[in-house]
Amino acid sequence: MLNVSFFGVRGSTPCPCDENRRYGGNTSCVQLDAPGHDPIVFDLGTGLRRLGQTLPTDGSFRGAALVTHMHWDHVQGLPFFGPILAPGAKLDVYGPSQEVGSLADAFRQFVRPPFFPVTVEELYGQIEFHDVDDGDIEIDGAKVRVRPVPHVGANNGYRVEVGGATVAYIADHQMPHDGSHRVSDDVLELCDGADLVIHDAQYTVEEFAQKYHWGHCTVDYAVFVAHEAGARRLALFHHDPAHDDDTLDDLLAYAQRAAEPTGLTEVISAYEGLTVSFGG
Repeated sequence: MLNVSFFGVRGSTPCPCDENRRYGGNTSCVQLDAPGHDPIVFDLGTGLRRLGQTLPTDGSFRGAALVTHMHWDHVQGLPFFGPILAPGAKLDVYGPSQEVGSLADAFRQFVRPPFFPVTVEELYGQIEFHDVDDGDIEIDGAKVRVRPVPHVGANNGYRVEVGGATVAYIADHQMPHDGSHRVSDDVLELCDGADLVIHDAQYTVEEFAQKYHWGHCTVDYAVFVAHEAGARRLALFHHDPAHDDDTLDDLLAYAQRAAEPTGLTEVISAYEGLTVSFGG
C-alpha cells in the first residue's frame, strides 16, 4: 500500500490568498508513505511545515527527502520542519550536485545568518546530505531512480517504487523552446508505465510563448509526457502563482479533454490535502 499526499503544489513563490483557497498556496512538497518504510518526501518547499505537523516531533522521526533542485520554492521549508527540530531525529536529503560545491554546501549557504537566524547544524536533529545525479539507489527498501531533467541549472527527476506502486516526480521541466513536444529519454525512463506521474504544468500555451526560457512547460506538454511514457495517471503540479482556483479548474478540464484520446486512466490537478492511494 502507498499513500501519496500533497502538502504544497505551487511553483515559483508561496501565494496563499482567498482566490487560492481550494488548491492552496504553498510550494512543492509531496510525501510518499508506505507501511514498513520510512517516509520519503519530494522537495522541501513551504508545504514542508504543514507536513511536519502530521509527523512525530519527539525525536523519533526518520525519513528521506528527494530534492529536485535548489531554487527557493523547493528548499525553503527545511528550517521550519518540526520533526527535525528535536534531538535524535534524522533526515537524509538527496539532490543534485552543484556547479560549485556540494548539495550540503548549497543548503549551508542560505540556512545561516544573515539569511536565517541559525545554521543547518543548529537545527538539533541530524541532517545528512547526499549528492545524486544519475543512477539507481535504495532508501529503506524503496527503489529510487534518479535522472537529470531539463530546467534552469542542475535539476533531478525521480522515480520511486515502494508499497507496490511506482510514482514519478517531474516538478520542473523545460519543454523545448520552440514549443515542440520532444521528450528526453531520461524523462521517459522515469515516467515509463508509472502508476502516477506528478508533473510540472505551470503554463498555458499563451504564457509559455512569453516565458519559454523560464524552465517550465505547458499543461499540454504534461499530458503528452505522461501519454508517451505509458503512465496510468497524471497529477498536474507546480501551479503558477497567478493561477487562481477557477483558472486551475479550467486547466484541469482542458487537460482531461486533451487526455481523452490517450491511454491515461485519469488526469487530476494536485491540491493541498489531496491523498492518492494505491493498494490496500
